[in-house]
Amino acid sequence: MHTSAPTAATGVGLACIFASLTRPAGLNTVRPAARRAPPKTPPSMPAAAPQALNRTLVGILFMLAASSLFPVMNGLVQVLSARYSSEQLVWARTASHLVFILALFGPRLGLAVVRSTQLRWQIVRSAVHLGSMLCFFNGVKYLELAKASSISFTAPFIVALLAWPILGERMRLGRLAAVAVAFLGVLVVIRPGSEVFQWASLLILASSACYALYQVFTRLVAGHDLPETSAVYSAVVGTLVMTLVLPFVWITPPSWTDAALLFSLGIIGGLGHYCVARAMTCAQANILAPFGYWQMVGAVIVGYLISGLLPDAATWAGTAIITCAGLYIAWSETRVRSPAVAAPQSQRG
Repeated sequence: MHTSAPTAATGVGLACIFASLTRPAGLNTVRPAARRAPPKTPPSMPAAAPQALNRTLVGILFMLAASSLFPVMNGLVQVLSARYSSEQLVWARTASHLVFILALFGPRLGLAVVRSTQLRWQIVRSAVHLGSMLCFFNGVKYLELAKASSISFTAPFIVALLAWPILGERMRLGRLAAVAVAFLGVLVVIRPGSEVFQWASLLILASSACYALYQVFTRLVAGHDLPETSAVYSAVVGTLVMTLVLPFVWITPPSWTDAALLFSLGIIGGLGHYCVARAMTCAQANILAPFGYWQMVGAVIVGYLISGLLPDAATWAGTAIITCAGLYIAWSETRVRSPAVAAPQSQRG
């Protein structure tokens, strides 16, 4: 993460002040009025802080862009689900994403983009990522987009739980309490045992669990393979597996518009991931975390444009509980500098 402080510039300024105060008395030939004038500020002194602020603002803008793109992609999935199977949509998502990232990374990296020293873990992480997409795409057929998005915000909390046994990261009491509160918020949203309970909510919850595993496995390979390599394998494994299924579920798009919409799933998702990556290089995750919850606002807007419906009171209440728990964890990370929980992401692509 990028942090910046005007340490060097401040040091130069203090050195100039110290020199002016310790000059020998015999060298003081200027008038008293001039001697009392404050030393000139070095030109570099005011530059560092605005530069850091500008980078942080750029990071926030990238996170807001990503948080706007993911609800659009999920909304397209919901619309296209009326005409195509989830398996075909996942294939379109991974295949178009593969084309996008190969065009982006291939010319610069060549064959190095597919070289992995952790091939087994790359396949495992890509498989759970595929499972996450299949669960989410099947669940979002039957749920309001806002409800699906709010449930999927549990992924960072599941990561916090899994990071303890798998990565050996310390589970502090405050974080554990925040995880418990977040899952209480999920219960408020899905209301198990009530008349309004929808079984598709469990698919979204399963998607979040798979996505959390995907993030943990990504952390395992991060120190060994290029991030571009991990991105390529996520798309390659999903494309290969779903290509085997495709002959049994294929429906030919009736128009070029439908074909373009199918292809756009990977482009929009790829751009979203790119924006998240750029945001993380410009600002700290705990600063970006609150802006990741813009996805919920985007999901409400896109869902309303699709169905004309707004979330019910329970969905709003549960989302507020989940959001507060997430913001607490983001705030607590500023004190301990632990990477276990990053900016929230509710998408599954």
